[in-house]
Amino acid sequence: MPTSNSLGKVYIAGHRGMVGSAIVRRFEQRQAAGERISLLTRTHAELDLTDQLAVSRFFAEEKPDVVVLAAAKVGGILANNNYPADFIYENLMMECNVIHQAYRAGVRKLLFLGSSCIYPKFAPQPMPEASLLTGTLESTNEPYAIAKIAGIKLCESYNRQYGTDYRSVMPTNLYGPNDNFHPSNSHVVPAMLRRFHEAVQAGATEVVIWGTGTPMREFLHVDDMTEASLFVLELDREAYEANVAPMLSHINVGTGVDVTIRELAETIASITGFKGELVFDTSKPDGTPRKLMDVSRLANMGWRARIGLAEGLRDAYQWFLSNSSGVRV
Repeated sequence: MPTSNSLGKVYIAGHRGMVGSAIVRRFEQRQAAGERISLLTRTHAELDLTDQLAVSRFFAEEKPDVVVLAAAKVGGILANNNYPADFIYENLMMECNVIHQAYRAGVRKLLFLGSSCIYPKFAPQPMPEASLLTGTLESTNEPYAIAKIAGIKLCESYNRQYGTDYRSVMPTNLYGPNDNFHPSNSHVVPAMLRRFHEAVQAGATEVVIWGTGTPMREFLHVDDMTEASLFVLELDREAYEANVAPMLSHINVGTGVDVTIRELAETIASITGFKGELVFDTSKPDGTPRKLMDVSRLANMGWRARIGLAEGLRDAYQWFLSNSSGVRV
């Protein structure tokens, strides 16, 4: 059994993704500083989390003390529109398999990473945790959102029935090192960073942006998400439960500040050195009009984001430039 100042064996599901890899980096820094943490990871080729039998065997053999469930099938509006069955099936299967087998293996703590898309399309702004399941979801990513809602309810249900300590954090739009920079299947920040970079390289006079540019979005650097995740994971159980309810236990993670898509594009144009015109293709969907997280619950628990948007975008762009030969494209 781990000692009181050690997390013990920590399984990070999805360690190659943007958030999972950032969490691994942070744990490795803590290991180097002398903390007794044993990291456990598996690639998709080594362990398919949608395979119930494989996941069952893995947990029975490894018996981790703590699980961070960062594995997910993710993508932007186009990917969600094109592959709705993949998004709901793969995410549901991963969540069900990992959470159930964690319970069977006696995992002490589990942290499930969700998404701000769980909230209704016209949720009050900023979106409080209590707005969950109070309205219709945004149609472009409804299958993914339903899967993430199911993950929250899985954690809550196991806590209620079995007394487990499974927690959920719901990040706003994330960006940063090791993001997916695919030109069409990625999220808005990496897609824009690549598009503007390529426009500069090609000497283009304009860059086309999907939608009207008026929707408002909140963006969180992955390093801030990592710190918030570990803060919630390691918070004393009494302190955690004092700020949540048995059937409303998830916690929003964000900056509490949003910008329009136009403002985001203008900032990225400045960072990449693009001097041309921004053209907004209004035939493309805007998605949810506004998505700002109410982060007061997490602030009351003692954590706030520290990386500003311009600073974070510069960091993400520098990572892209340094890793352009190996980024996911």
